[in-house]
Amino acid sequence: MQLFEQTPPLADRIRPRELEDLIGQPIGDQVSSFRNPQSLILWGPPGSGKTSFAKILARKSGLKFEETSAVTHATAKFKSVFEKLAEDPSLKIIIILDEIHHLNKSQQDIFLPHLENGSLILMGTTTENPSFELRPALLSRCKVIIFNRLQAEDLDRILQRAEEFTGKELPLTAEARRHLCLMSDGDGRYLLNRAEELLSLDVEEKLTVEGLQKIAPKRATVYDKAEEEHYNLISALHKSLRGSDPDAALYWANRMLTAGEDPLYITRRLIRFASEDVGLADPNALIQAIAAHQTYTMLGSPEGELAISNAVLYLATAPKSNAGYVAHNQSKKCAEFYGSLPTPKKIRNAPTRLMKELKYGEGYVYDHHTENAFSGENFFPDELARKKFYRPVERGFEREIKKRTDWFDKIRREKKENDTE
Repeated sequence: MQLFEQTPPLADRIRPRELEDLIGQPIGDQVSSFRNPQSLILWGPPGSGKTSFAKILARKSGLKFEETSAVTHATAKFKSVFEKLAEDPSLKIIIILDEIHHLNKSQQDIFLPHLENGSLILMGTTTENPSFELRPALLSRCKVIIFNRLQAEDLDRILQRAEEFTGKELPLTAEARRHLCLMSDGDGRYLLNRAEELLSLDVEEKLTVEGLQKIAPKRATVYDKAEEEHYNLISALHKSLRGSDPDAALYWANRMLTAGEDPLYITRRLIRFASEDVGLADPNALIQAIAAHQTYTMLGSPEGELAISNAVLYLATAPKSNAGYVAHNQSKKCAEFYGSLPTPKKIRNAPTRLMKELKYGEGYVYDHHTENAFSGENFFPDELARKKFYRPVERGFEREIKKRTDWFDKIRREKKENDTE
C-alpha cells in the first residue's frame, strides 16, 4: 500500500514548457522547424537547460518520443525503439538521450542506419566536447547546438520563477541570495534543488551567507582530468604565464588544484614552460620549476602547493624567450632533411694509426690555443652551408648571450674574409 504520493522535484515541476521560457539560452532561432525536427547534439554545462530544450522540441513536433539516459540501461531502450520502427516502416520516433558521451563507439554506431533512413530523430545531450566523444559518422548526421553557462542574473531569474511557482519567498538576505547563485556555479538544477530545501525551512529570520553555508553544500567543481576542461585550464595557465600575468596564472593553477588535478601534472607543465617559453632568458627558471616538483614530491598537500605557487610567480614574472625552442625545432628539421652527411675529417678523433693516415683530425684548431679561446672554425658538414638556428633575444640573460653570439659571428666573418684573400 502506498503511504504517500511522491512529489516530483521542484526543478521538474517548473521545467520550461516553451522555448521563450528557457533562461540564458538565446537558441530558439537555431530550430528550423518544429514539424520537421532534425537530429541534434545539445552541448553545454550541467543544469543549463539542454534536456528541457529537447523535450520542448519533441512535444511540439507531434511525433512519438522516448526518453532515456546513456548512464542507465540504454541498450534495452534502444532495442525496443528499433523494434517499433521495424514493425511499422512509416513510423518516425524521437529519442531523447541524456549524457550521450557515455555510449561507447559500438553503441553510437547502432543509430546510424536509422538516422540515415530518417526513421529516427536523435536528440543527445552532453557536457563533453562532442568532437572528442562522438564518432564523426554520428556527429556528421546531427546539428550541434551549444548551451551557455548560466550567469548570475539568469540564476536569479530562476529563483524568482521558483518563488512565483511556490508562492513563497526564499528565506535569504540579499547577500546570501547572491551567494547561493555564486555557489551554484552556473548549474540551474543544483540551484533549484537548494532552493527547494530552503523553501521548506521554517525560520524566523532570513539566513545570512554564514547560515546558508551551514545547510547548503557548495556545488562540486565541474572538472574532468581526462577531458576538455582539463586541457582548457592548463592552456589558460600556460598562456597566462607566457603573457607575464602572475595573478591570472595563480588563479588558473589554483582552479586546477581545487578541482582535484594531480599537482605533479602541473609541475611537469611548469618544467616544460620553463624550457619552452623562458629558456635562457632566465636559466634559473628551469631550476625553480624542478625545485617545485621536488618540493611537492617531498611535502605533498597542502604545504607543497606553496612551492607550486612560487614557481608560477617566478615563471610569470621571468623574462621570456622561445629562441631555444625555435632553434631546437629548426635544427631537428635540418638534421632530418639532410640525412647522414659525413662529419668533417678535421673534427674527427684519430685514436688509431689508420685514422691518422686517413687524415682524421688534420687541420683542427684547438680553440684554447687561440686568442680569446675562439678559433672561428666551421663545424658543420662540408656539404652543408652554415645555418643560423639560435637567435637570442634582447631580454634577460639572453641579452648577454646575444652579445657573445654577435661577437662569434663577427670573428667568423673576418676569418672567412681572410681565408678567401
